[in-house]
Amino acid sequence: MKVKFLRYIQSILILFMLFSFTLQQDNENKEKFIVQLVIENIENKHYHPLKIDDDFSRKVFHDYMKMLDNSKKFLIEPDVKKLKGYEDKIDDEINASSLEFFDLSCEIIDKRISEASEYYKEILSKPFDYDKDEMIETDGDKLKFEPNEAALKDSWRKALKYQTILRLNEALDIQEKAIASHDTIVKIKTFDELEKETRDKVMKSNDEWFKSLKQIDRNDRFSIYMAAITSVFDPHTEFFPPKNKEEFDMRMSGKFEGIGATLRQKDGYTNVESIVPGSASWKQGDLKPGDIILKVAQGSEEPVDIVGMRLDKAVQLIRGKKGTDVRLTVKKLDGRIVIISIIRDVVILEETYAKSAIIKEDKKPLSIGYIKLPSFYMDFNDYSGRRCSKDVKVELEKLTQEGVKGIILDLRDNSGGSLPEVVDMGGFFITKGPIVQVKQPDSPAQYLSDTDPRVQYDGPLIIMVNVMSASASEILAAAMQDYKRAVIIGTSSTFGKGSVQRYFNLDEQVPSQFKEFMPVGALKVTTQKFYRVNGGATQLKGVTPDIILPDIYTYMNVGEKELDNYMSWDEIKPAAFEPWTPSNYDLATIINKSKARVAKDSIFKQVDENAKRMKKQNDKTYYTLNLKKFREEQKQMKEEADKFKNLQQSPTVLKVFVLKTDSIAMLGDTVKKSRTSSWFETIKKDIYLDEAAHVMQDMMNKK
Repeated sequence: MKVKFLRYIQSILILFMLFSFTLQQDNENKEKFIVQLVIENIENKHYHPLKIDDDFSRKVFHDYMKMLDNSKKFLIEPDVKKLKGYEDKIDDEINASSLEFFDLSCEIIDKRISEASEYYKEILSKPFDYDKDEMIETDGDKLKFEPNEAALKDSWRKALKYQTILRLNEALDIQEKAIASHDTIVKIKTFDELEKETRDKVMKSNDEWFKSLKQIDRNDRFSIYMAAITSVFDPHTEFFPPKNKEEFDMRMSGKFEGIGATLRQKDGYTNVESIVPGSASWKQGDLKPGDIILKVAQGSEEPVDIVGMRLDKAVQLIRGKKGTDVRLTVKKLDGRIVIISIIRDVVILEETYAKSAIIKEDKKPLSIGYIKLPSFYMDFNDYSGRRCSKDVKVELEKLTQEGVKGIILDLRDNSGGSLPEVVDMGGFFITKGPIVQVKQPDSPAQYLSDTDPRVQYDGPLIIMVNVMSASASEILAAAMQDYKRAVIIGTSSTFGKGSVQRYFNLDEQVPSQFKEFMPVGALKVTTQKFYRVNGGATQLKGVTPDIILPDIYTYMNVGEKELDNYMSWDEIKPAAFEPWTPSNYDLATIINKSKARVAKDSIFKQVDENAKRMKKQNDKTYYTLNLKKFREEQKQMKEEADKFKNLQQSPTVLKVFVLKTDSIAMLGDTVKKSRTSSWFETIKKDIYLDEAAHVMQDMMNKK
């Protein structure tokens, strides 16, 4: 009886193993099919497809290795040597439908993660030597892979010591402040108690991190491999597995609650790309584009390290229900590590729409119209629905009725949107003509033009931009600059995104004999490029304003040029267009007057000093692991940062007035009144808008 039972169990195990092997084979066949399908689509649809050769292979290898272990905390030189044998063979594998390199990388990295999960437990079991003079490099790009496991373990020791010092420094600061202020709520502890408590927290944080690392499965690894393949073509071409596609659709529809920040993953780090107008982050105000999110905590819970975590999983931690608190540990551009607490909320739609006000400079008689446009929005499902061009037209009509003598259109932090809306809006300010050229590969450029000879507003016009003004914003600013229709005021350059992407549902392309592989996912491909009417691309270079003002990003590498594998700038034949003639001010005189004002302005001088400080701190990636010296450095950094803390908190000479029609609409609406009042307070402290108003006065005086 026992023998029969044992044979029965054996047969079940054999069947299970065969079934598992079949499933694995099916999964691998699906992966090979996806690679072929994605490559075929990109080759046929990309604006500038690359040849699948050894050079392509080396680029994929380089990007994949950065995604696999940019922190250099898992792989060692022998591992890299094994993988490097495939550096020139990935193209051959793609053509032969092989995943040998990918399989080997999964095997090696999983093994190394398992080993590293034991390192941190041993290292954190006892106190560090905080008096020892040693340094740590925190930039993965500057690190080399360790030669052996012993060296790797010591690298882990330094990394964990750095994590502990960061927390310990914060705990000591809190305790010192409590002692100085005689705060009896904070319990005073000995150094040894604080140190032990801090190490325990670092231990718990790493427990959670390794738990998430061990949950990374083959599908996750395959998504990373596909990201390495697609990103070689350009940073905006991307493959979305079915699950990621669902996340993307949800993000694009705006039908979820969270902090309202657009995130991008680069070299294993989660970077803030932009802040959604009207969102929780936008209202809170501390999270900025360029920030790196290191950890995420739910309320008072222990934070989870998201360095190296896949973007969609990091987003799941950050996103949450309205009214809940998320605490982000963030590395700022100046190198400071800060904790930002944000109460999750839904986007306030009113804050995403165009709105206007009337501004006046003190002791100046002429009033100026101010329009803030957060994005080029439109309802893609209902053409008669809400559209930014319709809304801006209404604001222009209201401002004209109020008798303003000039208008400032603010496109700062506007990351773009609908292209047709840009064309319609550009037509409000010129008689007719091309607004932008759109080019597909191997075909002449197409002109998207304003054909309506009516001009909605023909007075002096200023367009404000900054480095976060992208895509559609750049198109409008470039067109108005080329037509000499507006004076462009802003930072050294706009973002520089001059490409167009299309989304393709790959399931629609799956042949009937491969239907078992569905769902496959979707693909975003760069299919077109934008060109100004003067023939130059907005890609990479963006738009250089006529009047350039100091900004905290002035010396930073921010924008399209900061992304890997960006598409190059080029130019094509200019379009035929007639520059705007009614303007009767001299641009050179306007620019020189602004330069003279800014040179004398103490706040702008401090902005430039702060920008240089931030650049210096941002470039610093090498830190001491001597606790006393580290605390001295952090104290100095904080003191330097505090000098500029209230830099733009002083009111300018601007006076702000609500439009008559808006005033009537706000009667009895206390919420709208409160939002408007808050917006006006922001306007009054805006030194950039203040200088734009000075420029407008110069334009209106016609001298």
